Amino acid sequence: MSKKNRTLIIAGNWKMNHTSAEATQFFAGLSSFEKKPAMRVMLFPPFMTLSSSLILRKNLPIEIGAQNVHWEKSGAFTGEISGPMLSELGIKLALVGHSERRQYFGETDETVRKRADSLVAQGFDVIVCVGETRAEREAGKTNEVLLRQIHGAFPDRTKGAGALLDQVSDTQNPIKSLKAPVAIQARVIIAYEPVWAIGTGLTATPEQAEEAHAFIRKHTSPHVSILYGGSVSPQNIDALLACPNVDGGLVGGASLKPDQFMQLINAGIKAS
Repeated sequence: MSKKNRTLIIAGNWKMNHTSAEATQFFAGLSSFEKKPAMRVMLFPPFMTLSSSLILRKNLPIEIGAQNVHWEKSGAFTGEISGPMLSELGIKLALVGHSERRQYFGETDETVRKRADSLVAQGFDVIVCVGETRAEREAGKTNEVLLRQIHGAFPDRTKGAGALLDQVSDTQNPIKSLKAPVAIQARVIIAYEPVWAIGTGLTATPEQAEEAHAFIRKHTSPHVSILYGGSVSPQNIDALLACPNVDGGLVGGASLKPDQFMQLINAGIKAS
């Protein structure tokens, strides 16, 4: 499928940054822009600045999303936030499975799937993150890790919720034991985040990014948008977007500064 038949996305993840006052300064520093029809611009502020960001974006075509959402709609889950709470604000976009959630807060492939399944059922668009650590890449296990995370997050809907396409029976080579591709729902976006490149200043080369994205697409869908995340900047965005299977970026540090985020948006407009 031609890249032109997929949606290009520039998404900013603020992580635990920007108070409401700082968000005010950020949005004041953005220039007005008109994105192309086959493009989306997203921002994922921390929970405390979601409401103010919805107001501060004014008429800019920026979608506001949550960085993490529980799979239950309500309950005794201290510190969590639910889909209905976000829907009440008018937010129908969420990020799940970020590597920092996996690394620091015990997120697993199973909980990623539960979050994604629940949110899609509630009418949310969901960015699901996958990616390998430096040790896994150096051990030659990148594809194995990506395939495990993909099959963990996107079970075969024809076998019922939670059912994997196949059970891993070959412990020596689990890749051979898994069928492909998995079923990807229309509301799902994938972000490939090599963990070794997040916040380190290291970036996968365009060749490395393309190789991983092509592998993910082979095992998912020709229609799904796949974003690259990992020290994306105005300096490397053009080369990344030129890759046939890279459909945009999930941006951390560069999304905190309005001038840099505008450069990324303009690169997306140019490439879309």
